[in-house]
Amino acid sequence: MNIRLSNHFNYKRLLRFTLPSIIMLVFTSVYGVVDGFFVSNFVGKTAFTAVNFIMPFLMILGAVGFMFGTGGGALISKTLGEGKKEKANRLFSLIVYVSVVCGIILSILGILFIRPIASFLGAEGQMLEDSITYGRLILLAIPAYILQYEFQCLFSTAEKPLLGLYITVAAGLTNIVLDALFVAVFPWGLKGAAAATALSQCVGGIIPLLYFGRPNTSILRLGKTSFNRKALLKTCTNGSSELMSNISMSIVSMLYNVQLLQYAGEDGIAAYGVLMYVNMIFQAVFIGYSVGTAPIIGYHFGAENHDELKGLLKKSSILIAIFAGGMFIAAEFLAKPLSFIFVGYDQNLLKMTLHAFTIYSFVFLFAGFTIFGSSFFTALNNGLVSAMISFMRTLVFQIIAVIVFPLIWKLDGVWFSIVAAEIMAMFVTALFVILNKKKYHY
Repeated sequence: MNIRLSNHFNYKRLLRFTLPSIIMLVFTSVYGVVDGFFVSNFVGKTAFTAVNFIMPFLMILGAVGFMFGTGGGALISKTLGEGKKEKANRLFSLIVYVSVVCGIILSILGILFIRPIASFLGAEGQMLEDSITYGRLILLAIPAYILQYEFQCLFSTAEKPLLGLYITVAAGLTNIVLDALFVAVFPWGLKGAAAATALSQCVGGIIPLLYFGRPNTSILRLGKTSFNRKALLKTCTNGSSELMSNISMSIVSMLYNVQLLQYAGEDGIAAYGVLMYVNMIFQAVFIGYSVGTAPIIGYHFGAENHDELKGLLKKSSILIAIFAGGMFIAAEFLAKPLSFIFVGYDQNLLKMTLHAFTIYSFVFLFAGFTIFGSSFFTALNNGLVSAMISFMRTLVFQIIAVIVFPLIWKLDGVWFSIVAAEIMAMFVTALFVILNKKKYHY
């Protein structure tokens, strides 16, 4: 039976509705990691370092899709909650069309400026050339990459989270199969890995475009629209926290790379790359749950169902706590096998990665509450509070910590800084939830 946004959500229904989004985001992260596995094991450590080095820049551009998806999803679900279905479809169409245009512009600019950007960040020699080779091929598919992230959010808004999961799985399998073919079978190296990822992004971005462009069984469909500056501004404001979060994480990752080059050389960046791959997979659980619950929260906010909002916040907090404990334990137990998969060929690098893992695992105890808190305020159409949470978590606290902590603990200070930033961000999130309780009646 199809679950509607207007339903009452107990734990079972909440998990049933959000599970496809969780699996979808986890699967997206898993197939994003596949490039790293094949490049590291079949092309070499320098190429692997180059992929991790340029990836933050590429993720900044793809983050535009999360901005349109989360911000637009919040506005669309609120409009649906108010009973304005036709208006919701016009907003949906406008947001998708604008994101396509933005994707084309960013693709062109990215291709033109990737060399000076990579050089400015410190890449030299072969690592610079490898970063450009990988990045330019990915940039060709940036419009599809943006759409993929956008539709991952909007499938839940359209009450079709399971369909979103199927398309994500199809895109993921495309990447895995083509990576194996282009890198392990054909000696195409970095170009093969980049081509596999770009083609998989086209699957994840273009198939939903075709689905919503035709008559379908969801509550949303692409069609005629008109330019609505106020709605676009609201979408960008609502989604600014997710955009800020992704941009900030990418900027901070670049800063981490600079610090790690200083304290540990290329091995430090490679070890950090392994941590980020695992972080992508584990935090995708929190992000997937937040994406899945956002349209529910937005709908009941629009319908002024305060009791349902209160229940959603309480149940979500409990579920996030359970997820957090489970992932911390999993990270501690899986540190060795996961590290070995990527860098088992180099004992010194493996040792460094394992040591970093024992410290970094504590991140998963705290990150989920902040990720959900930011998404919660986005769904309430309060982009300002959501952006402030993301800004403090992913930029302010991280930058301060990664600059100060290494001065005290050197390389260990880099790993400790991430954990400290998440703890501080969790307390800030709790403060915002408490301060806004009366305003939203949750």
